[in-house]
Formats: sequence, C-alpha cells, structure tokens
Amino acid sequence: MVYMNLITSISFPTAFKMASAELFEDPFDPDEYVERLAWRTHGGGTKGGAQGFNPQQLHDEFVAHIAELRSLDSRIQRKVERLETTLQREARAHADKVTDLQKSNQMAFTHFQSLEDRINYVATKVVHLGDQLEGVNTPRAHAAEALKLMKYFDEFLTGKFTSEVFKNQYKVREAADIVHKLHLIAQELPYDRFAAVKGRIVSKYHSIEQELLSEFTEAHKNNDIAKMKDLALTLSHFKGYQYCIDAFIDESISNAFYNRNEIFTEITTLCAKVYKVILEVFAAPEQVMGKLVTRIYQYKLSDHVNSKLKEHRNTDPEKYLQHLYQLYGKTVELATPLSQYKLGSDSNFLNKITKNIFKTYLDSYITVEESFLKEKAMLISQRFYDSKNHTKKQLHSGIQDLKAVITDKTSIRFGISSSSDQNTGETYLSQELAINLLQETKMGFRRCKTLSSVSDLPGNACRIFHLLLDYLCKQHIEYAIDLGLLAIPSSDPKNEPNIYFLDVVQQTNTIFHLFEKQFSDTLLPLVSSSPSYSDCLQKKKKVRETMEVQLDTGIEKCLQSAIGWMRQILRSTQRKSDFTTDLPPQQQYTNACQNVCKYFKKVIEAIRTSLDGNNVEAVLKELGRHFHRLIYEHLQQYSFTSTGGMMAICDVNEYRICALQLKISFVSSLFEVLHSLCNLLVVAPENLKQVCSGDQLANLDRTVLHTFVQLRSDYKSARLAKNFA
Repeated sequence: MVYMNLITSISFPTAFKMASAELFEDPFDPDEYVERLAWRTHGGGTKGGAQGFNPQQLHDEFVAHIAELRSLDSRIQRKVERLETTLQREARAHADKVTDLQKSNQMAFTHFQSLEDRINYVATKVVHLGDQLEGVNTPRAHAAEALKLMKYFDEFLTGKFTSEVFKNQYKVREAADIVHKLHLIAQELPYDRFAAVKGRIVSKYHSIEQELLSEFTEAHKNNDIAKMKDLALTLSHFKGYQYCIDAFIDESISNAFYNRNEIFTEITTLCAKVYKVILEVFAAPEQVMGKLVTRIYQYKLSDHVNSKLKEHRNTDPEKYLQHLYQLYGKTVELATPLSQYKLGSDSNFLNKITKNIFKTYLDSYITVEESFLKEKAMLISQRFYDSKNHTKKQLHSGIQDLKAVITDKTSIRFGISSSSDQNTGETYLSQELAINLLQETKMGFRRCKTLSSVSDLPGNACRIFHLLLDYLCKQHIEYAIDLGLLAIPSSDPKNEPNIYFLDVVQQTNTIFHLFEKQFSDTLLPLVSSSPSYSDCLQKKKKVRETMEVQLDTGIEKCLQSAIGWMRQILRSTQRKSDFTTDLPPQQQYTNACQNVCKYFKKVIEAIRTSLDGNNVEAVLKELGRHFHRLIYEHLQQYSFTSTGGMMAICDVNEYRICALQLKISFVSSLFEVLHSLCNLLVVAPENLKQVCSGDQLANLDRTVLHTFVQLRSDYKSARLAKNFA
C-alpha cells in the first residue's frame, strides 16, 4: 500500500507517452518494448551519451510506466466484463430463437409427411385407372386399326383406290406406313387365292419406296435435314432402306473430291462435314459412317493409290517406292482423325481396309526395294570408278596371292607396283560414295519400317543391311584395301617407298565409323527384339575383324618398307671411314644419320596424320622397335676407333632424339641403352669393366656387351677379352 502511494505521487516525465492497448498487439516483444522505453527516456544511457546516464530518472520512468500499465489493465478488464455481459445476453436470445425455429420445422415436416402420403394414395389410384383405361382402349385401337387396314386391303382386292391417302401425292408417307403393314400381311396369305392382290401390294410397295428414295435424294440436294430425317425414319421399315443410305453416301461423295493431290485433306474435311448430317438424319450413325468411309477407301482412295503407283511401278522404281511410302504413311495417319467417329465394334476396321488397298504392293515391297537398292548401289559405285578411270579387278585369285607372297619374300617382281593405279597414290576410297550409299539405305530402312508388317520387319531390314554390307564394306572398302596392299612396296625398296596405304587406313576408319553409326541408329531399333539382332551383330563383327586383319597386315608391310628404305639409305651413304678415322669429326653426325632421321620424321608425321586413338601409339611403338633393331644391326657391321666411336655416339644420340618424337617410353629406353652401349666403344680399357657394371648396362646379357666391345679396333691389342672371361 505504501508502494502504491509512492507510485501515484511520482510525476511522469515530459518524454513519456501514455500506454495504450495498440502497443501490445501481436507480435509483442517485451525486451524490445523495454529497450524502446529506455531509449526515449532522458538519462536512460543513450541520449546524452554515457555521461548522461541517470539511474534515478530511469527508475522513476519505469515506476511511472508501470502505474500507467496498471491503469490500462484496469480499463481493459472493465471493457472485457461489459463485452462478456453483452455476449451472454445475445447468446440467450439466439438460443430462444433457434428453439422456436426447431418447433416450426417439426410442424412443417409433419404436414409434409401427411401430404406425401396423400399424393402416393392419389398416384396409386391414377395408375390403376390408367391400366383399366389402357385395357379397354388397346383392343379398341387394334380393332380400329384392323378395320382401317381391311378397308385399304379391300381397295387392293378390287383394284380401285378411292382413299385420299393413295391419291394425294403429299400423303406418300402415310401411304408408306399402310402399304408396309399390308405388305407384311400379304406375305402370310396363300399365293394361289391372293396372287393378284399380293401383286398389287408389292407393286405399290416398290412404287412408294422408289418415290420416298427420290424425295430423300432431292431433300439431300436441298440440304433439308428435317425432311431427310423424316424420310429416313419412314424408309427404315422398307427393304430399300439400304438404298437410302447408299444414295446419301453417293450424293455426299459425288462432288467432294476436286484436287487429286489433296485427297487426304479432302477426306478428313468431307467426313467432318457429313458426320454432322448423319448424326441428325440416321438412327444408327456409326453404321452409316462406317459405310461412308469404306466407300471412300474402296473407290476414291484406292483409285488414287493405284493410278499413282502404277504410273511408275515398271518405269521408275525410285519414284514408285517414294509414292508407296508416302501414300501408305498418309493413309495410316488418316486413321487417327477418322477413329473419333466410332466406325463400328471392330477396332481394326481402318487397318483392315488400308491393308486391302495396299496388299498387292506391300506383298511385293521388299523385292522391289532390294532390286532398287542393288541397282542404285551399282550405279553409285560405277559412277565413282568411272570418274577415276578405273576398272575393277579380280584381286583374290590364287595366282595373285602367290605373286604377292613371292614378291614380299624375294627380289622377284611381277609388275605389281608398275601399274598406274598403284603408283599414283589413289586410295580408291570415297566418303561421298559411302554417304550416298548410306543415305539410300537409310531411306530404305525408313520405308521398310513403315511398309513391313511387324513379323516381316526384322527380316526385311536384314536384307537391306546385307546389301549395304556387300556394296559398301566388301565391294568398296575391302576392294580398296586389297588394292592398297598390292601397291605397298617391298621390304627392300630401291627408291623411296610411297606408303600411301596409311591414307587407306585413315579413310577406311572414317567410312566405317559412318557405317557403324547408321548400324546403331537406324538398323538396331528395327531388329532389336528378334533373332536377326545377333545375326546382324555377328556379320558386322566379322567384316570389321577381316578389315582389321587386312589393315594390320598393310601397316606392318608399310613399316617394313619404310625400315627397308632406311636400311638402303644407311647402306648407300654410310662409309666405313666414318667410324675408322682418327681425325677429329667435322660435323655433329654423319650424312647417313642425317638422311635416315629426316626420313624417319617423315614416316612419323604420316602415321600421326593417318591414324587416331590407340592405333597411333601401337604403330609408333612398332616403328620404334623396328628402327632400334635397324640401328643396332647397322652398328654391328663396323669397326670403331676411339674417334669413330665418338661419331657413332653422336649418331646414336641423334637417333635417340628422333625416337623421342615417338613419345613411347619403351622405345626411348631402348635407345638409352643403345647409347650406353656405344660408350663401350670409347671408354678407356682400364675403365671398361666399371662401365659394364653401371646402372644402364648391369642388367644386360654379358654376351651383348662383349659383342659391342669386339667392335673396337683395339679389341685385340688392348686384350679386352679378358674382361669377359
């Protein structure tokens, strides 16, 4: 109580603002609220800096604000109590109102139930009365109808038509109903007694039927839908109703097709237009629409297809196949917009009539395709060889093979390298020819996919693939490889060899990659789920392996020829005096070494240009191995003085630098060892044993070391053999 009096006695600072309920609206942060209050207060530590902090003034401000908050809480509490009192009063009034409404609703429901029972009672009486009236009226109606038919029958019996219905042409539909019923009755009468009257009824039946058909046709021409519907309903009881449908279809088709080249568009347009009429006129629109589509396919579309295909079938197979592919593809696509008309219960309806139209052409398709592609491939190939002025040769005879073997193993020549074909460097491989063949077969595969049945597709695709395999891989690529093999110079050439077979390797690789791409992209999807899949893979694998063997053989022969030419350079330009002189060297390396290195670099460049991938490394490694063997055997032919040994070291160092261009560590290590061996030619005799035990030579066979030491001119005089005893 003392504390409360203290609060009330404190006056509020001028910076203080009265607290209100709005300050506590969500979201409310008490820490932030206190900080804000302290910030606004003089002496709270912010205004005036640290020196302006006045704890007593801040305390007074907080005490005053607490008193204001208590006052605010009292006002809010009184307001809450008033609102709760008002709410309770309104709740009681609302509950009383709901109770009154429930009583009114219960009373209304009771009255409604009573009314429903009364209605059911009356309805039962009405139905019973209706049944009684119908039981009395039906026999009377039948009797009246029978009486009318008997009167009309009497007119046919006498042959005198007095009724207005038979005289008035505008009452033909009423007459049709009567005659139809009389026609059914007449069929039950014995012929011998009622032949005349039956004849008159039948005659009138056909006469009215024909008249109705004429009216229907006229109404169709005038686009009188209501009259057409009425007449179609009347004719549906006659035998000639089918003629009504036929007349409608014939009239719809007669003037619908004008542009021969737009027949598929015109078909969809006509069907969309006629279907709206069919829905309004005929009771069974699906049946009529199915017959309309059948008539269009069997007459208009079939005539168009036959005229288009027969025009080129025997004169231009390429155009014939193009037209067949386009026409069949468009006809199959036509089924999509037409299927929306629900043409019957058979889901394969359109597919069947399409097959009927194209059956003759589809049955013979693959034969025509195969014949055309074969002729086209021969034409493309012949055009290429004619442009090169080349006549294809028979390369695989036994005599040719024997000549090639003899030429390779001996110095005997049979003129293999003298022909103009083999000296010009012509590879007889053409990317243009390959692309043309691949493009033609690609179109063939596309036609095959569309025109072949599901069961025939893999087999037909294989037949096209075999053609491509034969004309591109065997007759073009393998033939060019065989020509290139025959043109490779011998392993002991007298002139610098033209190893253009490496160009054959490069072009073969490029063309075969194109072939494999089409094989994967185009052929495999057509045969992937059939036994033909493995067959095609095996055939391609076999052809690839055959080519690889031939190319490996050719590359090996090229390397042998190149090494043979380097051997010839060494044989003709290397002098014994290069290694036996005691005069100081006049140049860094011998002329023979210079010429060999120059040609060796040329061969490396040719290999890098012609090959790719791992093949480059493999061939260069083989070249380096042969090159090392050549230099090693070449050095074994000479005797070396100390000065000559230095020249040999210079030559081998130059060979080693050339070998480094191969970028093959194995070959580089061979020449490193050879360079170390050459040091044995110049080392002082007393140091020879120590050098032989060095890191480079320690692991070599001592026979090899001894052989190299024997090449020294002082071998005997310095008694060097004792180092290997």
